[in-house]
Amino acid sequence: MELFSITFGTLNSYNCASSSQQAPICKDSMVLNKIIPSLLILFCVLNHPLVSHSINTDDETLIGMGIVLDMESLIGRSIHKGIAMAISDFYALNHSYRTRIVLHTMDSKGDPLEALSAVDHLLKNVKVKAIIGPETHLQPKLLSLFADKAKVPIFSIAASSSMEYPYLFHIKDDESMMAKCVAAVVESYKWRHAIFVYEDTEDGREILPYLVESFQDKSIQITYRNAISLLATSDEIIEQLHKLMNFQTTVIIVHMSPSLASRLFLNAKKLGMMSEEYAWILTEKTVDVLRSTDFEVIESIQGVLGFRPYVPASSRLHNLTARWHNFFYRKYPTSVTKEVPVFALRAYDTIWALAESFEKVEVLENGPFFLNEVLKIRFKGISGEFQLSEGKVISNGYEIMNAIDYGEKRVGYWTLSEGIKEAYPLINRGHRYSSMHTEAVIWPGRSTTAPKGRMLHTFPGKELNIGVLKIKNFKHFMDVENDVEKNVTNATGFSIDVFNACIRALTYEVPHKFILFENASYDDLVQKVYNQEIDAVVGDSTILANRSEYVDFTSTYSDLGVGTLARIKKNDMWFFLKPLDVGLWLTAIASLMVTGFVVWAIECMNQESESSPAQRIGTIFWLILLTIFFAQREKLSNNLSRFVMFVWLLVVLILITSYTATLASLLTVEQFELVSKGGIVGFHGGSFMRGVTVSNLHFEDNMKRAYYSYEDYAHALSEDGEADAIVDEIPYIKMFLGKYSSGDYALIFQKGSPLVQDVSREIAKMRLDGTLASLEKKWFENRLSIPSRNSTMSKALKLDRFGGLFIISGVTSALALMISVTCVVCARMEVQNIISLVVRCNLMGTI
Repeated sequence: MELFSITFGTLNSYNCASSSQQAPICKDSMVLNKIIPSLLILFCVLNHPLVSHSINTDDETLIGMGIVLDMESLIGRSIHKGIAMAISDFYALNHSYRTRIVLHTMDSKGDPLEALSAVDHLLKNVKVKAIIGPETHLQPKLLSLFADKAKVPIFSIAASSSMEYPYLFHIKDDESMMAKCVAAVVESYKWRHAIFVYEDTEDGREILPYLVESFQDKSIQITYRNAISLLATSDEIIEQLHKLMNFQTTVIIVHMSPSLASRLFLNAKKLGMMSEEYAWILTEKTVDVLRSTDFEVIESIQGVLGFRPYVPASSRLHNLTARWHNFFYRKYPTSVTKEVPVFALRAYDTIWALAESFEKVEVLENGPFFLNEVLKIRFKGISGEFQLSEGKVISNGYEIMNAIDYGEKRVGYWTLSEGIKEAYPLINRGHRYSSMHTEAVIWPGRSTTAPKGRMLHTFPGKELNIGVLKIKNFKHFMDVENDVEKNVTNATGFSIDVFNACIRALTYEVPHKFILFENASYDDLVQKVYNQEIDAVVGDSTILANRSEYVDFTSTYSDLGVGTLARIKKNDMWFFLKPLDVGLWLTAIASLMVTGFVVWAIECMNQESESSPAQRIGTIFWLILLTIFFAQREKLSNNLSRFVMFVWLLVVLILITSYTATLASLLTVEQFELVSKGGIVGFHGGSFMRGVTVSNLHFEDNMKRAYYSYEDYAHALSEDGEADAIVDEIPYIKMFLGKYSSGDYALIFQKGSPLVQDVSREIAKMRLDGTLASLEKKWFENRLSIPSRNSTMSKALKLDRFGGLFIISGVTSALALMISVTCVVCARMEVQNIISLVVRCNLMGTI
């Protein structure tokens, strides 16, 4: 290890001459010789480990800060220069601050053990209050042990942070953000598969779990992962690249150091993998390869995309870049670049955050108090918004760079909140975009068209053998004829049309031929696919659990489920009476008569009435009948009769509403009523319906009979037929109704076949754009919708459902009548008045 500190040069001693002219010089020299040792002693004391970490002077407090970097690397030197410039700039602006940061720099020489030892030395011996570095990858748990024990925050550039390690911070952009950015770009081009090539180190593997998670969220699959050693030879790299060429996926994500990436791309270009068929994506770890000074490397990476942490432009950044470039150009002219590394900018802002925190607390002791102050810091730094959260600096997003014309061009941005934005949108600047503008990116081979991302390299010059089954009677789905002369199998039908439409829509050619199988079942064909005798099966094959264990199915291209064909019942002229049970009809009529009598009796007791009893009883019953249609117009003179009429109207309203609903249900379901007990249930005898499915439909009391053609279906359901219902898959029922009206189907492929997801995706597109509906219309003309087998026949409403309603009506009428009679009797207490009332109204005679 090397301790970087201030050093003093030795002074040359002067020979004192005896001459008078040299006497003053000798005298000054003697004074200097006395002062210099004193200064050296003072400097050594100040630099002693016991006092160097925190020195109090009259005006300021010096606070020790550790720096652990690989001073032999450009990155290490850049970060160190950025830190030095940050201290200079901060205290030049805040010259009145009472605290000052003193740097103690340790050279790790790129060795993790040296870096760990340097951290230990700075914490134990130098007693620093914070450490920046190392940029060499270390286990975060190891660093956290030192930081937690000393209660000193460590701001690492390489080691990832976690909530488990409160004193360990990650000031580099988080790996999870990088993974989300990569996934967003892959999704924007509708690529569903990608290959991940990474450096075989712990640092290289760190992003993998984040990448897998981000891809899964967007239904993207990592087809293959390839780890390459940093010490791999060209032959070993070529061997790994040959493995990549054997896959259909042409989207390759590279996550490795620029030095290894340079050798990777040089060999990829030799193998023809930098052509327009491929898309190469570089992570932040790799993107600096775009700034390579090697012409051959630059030539080999043309068209790749890379991600660089976004740093917003500002005058401060421009000024810092100019100063940084001048310093490195003078000192390291062969390795200088125009831009300041993002690591250096992050370290610059970290120094500002720490210097501000030191000033606020005037730290003399370690502990959580200073830690809390650091976490509160939030400001607009030179690298963007600077804030620490959950042990890491919050990401400002990424720039999306494109290697073009032997340089790099910014083509877009990505942020977690806004997604992907174009770098220079033509309109609506700042609007959120799902992908970069097509013309913005130049791909390998100088193509302006985005690669498709998939190629069938596993079938070069080979035709896929597609198994088809000869179906004797249900030919609308599959009709196969074998041309013996041409030795070609010709297939037509709905299933074939769907298959051909999917194949035409794919971005690559799929040479194929149909292989006819007679006297076989789909279970036999599934077994042949599993045994690799054929590559796929096209037809009306149903997805079953036991079949899925051996082959992969595409998504379904027809309706799901099982339906029922039933004989339509004859018309019934008294059908309108069925919504209500006989008992309910009789009770309603009786309730109508009782209510009419009660209203009439109450109205008759009204002495002001001038009409005869016969006229009044006719009027009252006419009024009651009209309430059924809510068309009554006559006015009632008594409040009690009005109350009875109100209750009766409620009864009528509920009865009419229930009658209407039940009648509508009966009219809808009547024609498709499932077979009654003891009847005959038919099924498709040539499919899996013969076995488990029909057994699971619970027709225990019915006879089961197999039918083998649409003609058999039609005859069995005719008036002279024997079947009451036929159970089959909905697509077969739709086909039958399309033919006689005046399921779950998929294509089968070998396990892991790349065609499965591609064909499934095309089926989904066909369903959305209407192509599938057009094919169904072609083959299922005049189709009718089939109700579910579980739909039950509505039953007539019975009296027990409305018993309470009629009880309420009866009790209300009785009480009203009793109250009316009581009132009349109380008003006419004298006998003659009562007799006169009875004689005049002839009430007893009428009763």
